[in-house]
Amino acid sequence: MTSADAHTGEARLRQQARQFLEAGQWDAAKAAFEELVQRAPRDVPLRMELADLMLRRGQMRAASSQLLQAAPLLPNDVPMIAELAWRLSMTGETLAMRACAERLERAPDPPGWVLAEQAHLRWMLGDIPAARARMDLAVAAGIDSQTEYYLNAMLLQFTGRLAEAEVALLETLRRWPDYGDAAVILANLRRQTAATNHLGFLRERLGRLPRDSTDMRAGLTRAKFESAIFKVFDDLGRHDEAWQALERSNALMHSFLPYDADSEAAVTDALIEVSATALSGKTGSTTFDGPMPIFIVGMPRSGSTLLDHMLSAHSAVTSAGEINDFQRQLHWIADVAPRGNPSLLKILERTGQLDFDELGARYLMQTQWRAQGRKYFIDKLPINVRMVPFIRRALPRAPILHLARDPMDVCYSNLKIMFGSASPYCYDMQAVSHYYGQYARLTNHWREALPNAMLDIPYASLVRDPEATMRQVLGHCGLEIEEACLRPELNTSPVATPSSAQVRESIHTRGIAQWRHYEKQLEPLRQALAAELVSNTTL
Repeated sequence: MTSADAHTGEARLRQQARQFLEAGQWDAAKAAFEELVQRAPRDVPLRMELADLMLRRGQMRAASSQLLQAAPLLPNDVPMIAELAWRLSMTGETLAMRACAERLERAPDPPGWVLAEQAHLRWMLGDIPAARARMDLAVAAGIDSQTEYYLNAMLLQFTGRLAEAEVALLETLRRWPDYGDAAVILANLRRQTAATNHLGFLRERLGRLPRDSTDMRAGLTRAKFESAIFKVFDDLGRHDEAWQALERSNALMHSFLPYDADSEAAVTDALIEVSATALSGKTGSTTFDGPMPIFIVGMPRSGSTLLDHMLSAHSAVTSAGEINDFQRQLHWIADVAPRGNPSLLKILERTGQLDFDELGARYLMQTQWRAQGRKYFIDKLPINVRMVPFIRRALPRAPILHLARDPMDVCYSNLKIMFGSASPYCYDMQAVSHYYGQYARLTNHWREALPNAMLDIPYASLVRDPEATMRQVLGHCGLEIEEACLRPELNTSPVATPSSAQVRESIHTRGIAQWRHYEKQLEPLRQALAAELVSNTTL
């Protein structure tokens, strides 16, 4: 066979593989791509396509293997390096993703867009200081896209450069007047006052947007501007107008992103059912002597960012932020591609076959760099409240801190925040009350089945008596209290959550009973929560 014949045969096979993909013939497509990779083993895009197909088929480990084999073959192609890095992140290969970021940073005399891509990869890794440093260089070299402007503003916010972030967001919205994400951050950067607020600016831009559009993108954009306007009205104490804006925002979000109560209940049922299996057998990683994680879990908006900021002020602790490392490694161990609740249900079916020792070892291997030389690093992902028995089996020495906040306070706080498409439960009172009910069922079950597995920390105690509460928290982690832990406003560490501006203030109690500003409007929520508490007999 001549080289021309081989080339023709390969081109025909590529076309055939694409046709199989378009027809949804996954097994045939996979076989074709595997043959192509055998013929062209150094073809990185081909390996990425095969990995994508394997992930679609639920084969996490096989996809990971293809991506790891592709990494050493990468050419000096910025978009390709970034694409591979993103896929490595999805398959739990954080160290390999980090190597991609480091390789990209070795590019000589990079233009602004390459520097911005470097910043984006560092942000995806959760390495906010490095991301900010690359973004400063990108801004100096010149940035031009909406994504670059928004990333710059976010990183300014996360690193506490709030005045600069405000300027950057205003410029972003002048260039792209319908950029809803920028509007949300702008309103939440600081407390809006009668003297200095963005109400007129935001309402003028909202007025330009189409009304009653059935287009999802247009509807979500309008919802984000309404959410930003709610925040300004709420800060100004104009509660009737604030509530009207919040209702409009949440109605749009709920219409486009309905909450699946059956799916959430199924996950809770399955977690409770398999917890005995997850709890039995030997624990893993008992001999490891390197940096250990401290997990902070709970409902979103429960005060976890404040606790993280107070705890990371300790000289032996640093914060890794909201990282997906544990769940990514759990998916890898179970060989299940990450696809929300359906993939978690599949993992739970395989609980009896999971190697918890390997789970702990992989997690620690992929996260040690996050400790930055400290004894502990904080893994603060609220949804890891689902993972308590798995963490206990895989990482028996890792403290788990559970933030518990008043049901009305935490549910209202979820209702008023704009989480985008990530959290459909938080745009409707019945939905958020149901979600809270599932969370309460789960945490009560953990307390019964796993006594002392997690330390319960009432949010009210944290803000009303921070010294006593932090002594308890630090003692649980084997640490002594330090004065810095009581002065979060002095902690300059990055904070990459919606609460990043608030936690840079001194400790206050404004978050307690804040829902009473809207007591009448929230009566359906109060009744729905009461029904949840009655219907779940374990509460």
